[in-house]
Amino acid sequence: MAGKDRDRFSTATRLRLLGEQTAARVYRSQNRRQARRSRLTGRAAFLALVVCSLVVALAYPMRQYVSQRDEIAEQERLSQQAERRTEELRDEKARLQDDAYIMRLARQHLHYVLPGETGYTVADPDAAEDRRGEPGASGRPWHSNLWDGVDSADRADRD
Repeated sequence: MAGKDRDRFSTATRLRLLGEQTAARVYRSQNRRQARRSRLTGRAAFLALVVCSLVVALAYPMRQYVSQRDEIAEQERLSQQAERRTEELRDEKARLQDDAYIMRLARQHLHYVLPGETGYTVADPDAAEDRRGEPGASGRPWHSNLWDGVDSADRADRD
């Protein structure tokens, strides 16, 4: 046994044990590195590539789908507006079939009077001044102002 104890504490034995311990540490660290590296396997990389391809492939159709849904909603809104306008026009058409309504419109807008009635027109002096004070009126006849407007509009297109 003395030989064994002596062999256990010899320099060669100590160096061998130290080398084995160091080799074990290096081997453990390499295994850890390999474990870290092995997280991204070929399968995982292929799966990531497939997922990215699907996202890219589906991005354009999804954008088209969303924009078409918005367009459909807009068209439905316009359709509802058209239906409301159609109902208003039908109501107006029904009212125009009534002689009393036609008579009221004629009296209101065209200043018609029934036989035996006296019609009056009141001129508002403030309104007449406002009309004269409009730019471009300058006391000339209306047709001169009209032609000046046409000429100025024509000149604006050339610029």
